[in-house]
Amino acid sequence: MTSVSTLERGCRNALDYRMYFQKDGKFISPWHDIPLYSDKEKKIFNMICEIPRWTNAKLEISTKEKLNPLKQDIKNDKLRFVDNVFPHHGYIWNYGAFPQTWEDPTHIDKETNAKGDNDPIDVIEIGERIAERGEIIQVKVLGTLALIDEDETDWKIVTININDPLAHKLNDINDVNAHLPGLLNATVEWFKIYKVPAGKPENKFAFGGSFKPREYALKVIQETNDFWRQLVVQEQHVLSNGGVQAEECVNRINDADAAAFVAATNESGLAKPIPVEVGKWHYIVKQQ
Repeated sequence: MTSVSTLERGCRNALDYRMYFQKDGKFISPWHDIPLYSDKEKKIFNMICEIPRWTNAKLEISTKEKLNPLKQDIKNDKLRFVDNVFPHHGYIWNYGAFPQTWEDPTHIDKETNAKGDNDPIDVIEIGERIAERGEIIQVKVLGTLALIDEDETDWKIVTININDPLAHKLNDINDVNAHLPGLLNATVEWFKIYKVPAGKPENKFAFGGSFKPREYALKVIQETNDFWRQLVVQEQHVLSNGGVQAEECVNRINDADAAAFVAATNESGLAKPIPVEVGKWHYIVKQQ
């Protein structure tokens, strides 16, 4: 995906911030136009990094905006930052999504007994390198964790950058404990408690918080890719909002209209200061 570049508009840490994606100089949707597979035969996937490791700003693909840029999540009219829950600082892995996937909110998973969360499937990348915001990383799938977030199935696919020094040693979820001891336990703890400082209860998991292996994760990814294909061929669907080029999509925007749309947004400027409270450590008593 070397021909894909990004363009920032507005200011980082501000409400107007957007990151748009271009391929060969033309604007595209990162959700719809970047292929799921980098190499389908070898099962190598394209992951879009929304949030680099150790950072707090909750960036995500905006599924409801034209061209689906990256933007910072907003709650109660304020930008959302995740809290530092001791000893975890920000996100503890590179975090993002797989393009051309969708967790269907009308589908109740027969094993988790919960519906999808209406977003592309989430991905965590556990390699040693800190990725860049908006970077497209080629990854190998290792397994998955099933978070139940507000009664919705929120799959977390565990991956590793194929260029990581450990990539050849990590081929399934059990290999992670062998070579990166403590990381999977920390991952479960992070997802369990990260909303507690904001007054939320601890999150729940399917399968008792156990990770499912690679083959199970691959089936989940395929299912969400099938749901995405069903979504984009509809005549009317809110999520893509016409901002797509993918051949499968019924609603598309032409190159001139896409360029004009981006040009009308605020120009890129200096990043705004991160609120001082984002650096605070939160200490909580974990439930047994």
